[in-house]
Amino acid sequence: MRSTSFTLGPALLFCPGDRPDRYSKAAERSDGVILDLEDAVASKVSARQALVAHPLDPDHTVVRVSAVDSGELEEDLSAVREAGYHTVMLAKMSTPEDVQHLDDLQVVALCETARGVLAAPEIAAEPSVVGLMWGAEDLMVSLGGTSSRFSISTGGVAAPYRPVARHARSRVLLAARAFGKAAIDAVHVDIEDMIGLRAEAEDAVASGYTATACIHPHQVPVVREAYQPSAEAVARARRVLDEAAGAGVHRIDDRMIDTPMLTQARAVLDRAERLGTGD
Repeated sequence: MRSTSFTLGPALLFCPGDRPDRYSKAAERSDGVILDLEDAVASKVSARQALVAHPLDPDHTVVRVSAVDSGELEEDLSAVREAGYHTVMLAKMSTPEDVQHLDDLQVVALCETARGVLAAPEIAAEPSVVGLMWGAEDLMVSLGGTSSRFSISTGGVAAPYRPVARHARSRVLLAARAFGKAAIDAVHVDIEDMIGLRAEAEDAVASGYTATACIHPHQVPVVREAYQPSAEAVARARRVLDEAAGAGVHRIDDRMIDTPMLTQARAVLDRAERLGTGD
């Protein structure tokens, strides 16, 4: 296994594995490509062949492979290794045992079933797992449900997730960050709802998510903007740290500033520097 960290983001773009004509465009437009050998492909055979024939930079590429019980995983992994990729997203993970034969690869665990969500802490503890992602729609399928949200988006505002979906989102985030792993938020399936996408991405980064997955190139700049600290946020973070030098607990603009607030301010500046918005 090459490393134990996952630093791609904030906007990760899914691309069907059987559409090699889109590979390079997806790579150019995103912070990391997820080449899909699972749900998004019409022909798994063609997708595997394309994966090998049209390589991308392995340091900026993840390959989503089929679930352990699908009967397709071994052929997917053979193509991944032949193509020279070292990071896979394992679909529908259910137990930590699912990754114990993948020690030569970095694994992003896709917790998108009831069993996977409940096992998220144990999955996150696995050394080969570098990140966790959750999936709302497959989760509802595993529950026998019909909708992850209360209603479709209306008036430019995304309908809220149902409580069970919010619980899964929180549980996967807590598990990932408890073990120092990356946390990737689920895709926003309403492609035209940019306002709702922006709101969810802003909530994701404020909550501690490290990236958000996208299903359309038009979603990428919205996610990037949401993860970039505003000039006002950067200025405030600098002020908090400057005024805190040599001080204990103190007050800025009627707000108590203590150690957790200083840590949050540093996180804002670190993210601004990483995303090129520090000036």
